[in-house]
Amino acid sequence: MIEIQWHDRDPETGARRFLHAERFAGEWRFVWKHERRGPWTGGLQPTRAMWEHVLDSLKRRYRRRQGVDHEDIEQVEKILKEVVRDEEFRKG
Repeated sequence: MIEIQWHDRDPETGARRFLHAERFAGEWRFVWKHERRGPWTGGLQPTRAMWEHVLDSLKRRYRRRQGVDHEDIEQVEKILKEVVRDEEFRKG
C-alpha cells in the first residue's frame, strides 16, 4: 500500500482542504476533507495537478528507496499522460 497526503485549496470555495491518495491492489483512490481531524469524503475525481503531485511524491520516495517501485511510477506516468490527452482533446 502506498499513501500520500498533502493539502491544497478547494477550487470551488478557496478553502484549504486535505487530500489523501492511496494505492491498494493496483488501484488508486483519492479522498478529501476540510478539517484536519474530520472524516474523509470519498469519490474525489483526481485532477491533473493531483496526479502530478502524486508522481512527484513517488519519484522522491523512489530515490530514497521508501517502498516505491519503478512500476508504481510508470503506472502514474501512464495515467497522467491519459489525463493530459483527455484535456487536450476537450480543448481542441
